[in-house]
Amino acid sequence: MKEQPKISGVLPVVHMPYRDNDAIDFDVLSREVDHVFDAGADGIVLALASELTRLTNNERFELSEKLPQMANGRGTVTISVGAETTYQAVKFAEAAEKAGADAVMAVPPFIASLSGEKKFDYFKSIHDAITIPLVVQDASGYMGGESMSVELQARMRTELSPRIYYKPEGLPTGPTLSKLQEALNNEGVIFEGSGGFLLIDSYRRGVDGTMSGSDLIKGIVEIWRALEQGNDARAYEVYFPLAAIVLLQSPNLDTYLAIEKYLLVKQGIFKNQKVRKPTSYDLDPGTAAEVDRLFGKLETVLN
Repeated sequence: MKEQPKISGVLPVVHMPYRDNDAIDFDVLSREVDHVFDAGADGIVLALASELTRLTNNERFELSEKLPQMANGRGTVTISVGAETTYQAVKFAEAAEKAGADAVMAVPPFIASLSGEKKFDYFKSIHDAITIPLVVQDASGYMGGESMSVELQARMRTELSPRIYYKPEGLPTGPTLSKLQEALNNEGVIFEGSGGFLLIDSYRRGVDGTMSGSDLIKGIVEIWRALEQGNDARAYEVYFPLAAIVLLQSPNLDTYLAIEKYLLVKQGIFKNQKVRKPTSYDLDPGTAAEVDRLFGKLETVLN
């Protein structure tokens, strides 16, 4: 029987709130953390959708310190530590564990085109530097680049330890999840990160948790709990308006961020929609109006 994973369930990614001068607004971030735990989240995650690549190294170290404090035992904390060099990633991972994180997550370097063997060595170095789980993330589905093969990912758990967890986002997502489950003999710990769009399909393929955004957290929790209870009718009732919103957020990280922050302002969590520039997308009035209509439908279903 598969061991109970250290982290599981609904694990929203925290979005980064900024002041007018682009500095992180830690008071608002704390309010966001309260918001997701009040909604029933099982943990929080610092990840790419936290604008990880737009943060300074000092900010990443500071967030590693503050997020476990903000969680305050209400759920697990996973800190993304991926970087362009092994040295950086290891330092981020060591700092996260020291600060009390329950797990770290890492993407491979984006700039260098690495062989499978070099990617394995990169993840092995992170794994060997810590004692908490390492979530291997393949974000190629929305960040571009070459996806990691299922064989390479499975080898990491086989040759390193069961502390290797997974967040496979290479396309097509569903078949990739199933192939990875098969390669791991259904003993691996796997998360999905579709924002909710593929949540029901991913759940049926055996994922241990979902790492969505924090903007639609109430809907994500409701879908997850309904699936856990075998209540398909309720899961789909909430899923349809939620998935329509997430579809508007596609196809890249900047479109996700623009709409997610718009919804966080709409709910009174964020003070503004600031994303650190430059970005490839700005929310237009027509899309905002459609988001409003769909969010209204979601709220009706939830209430």
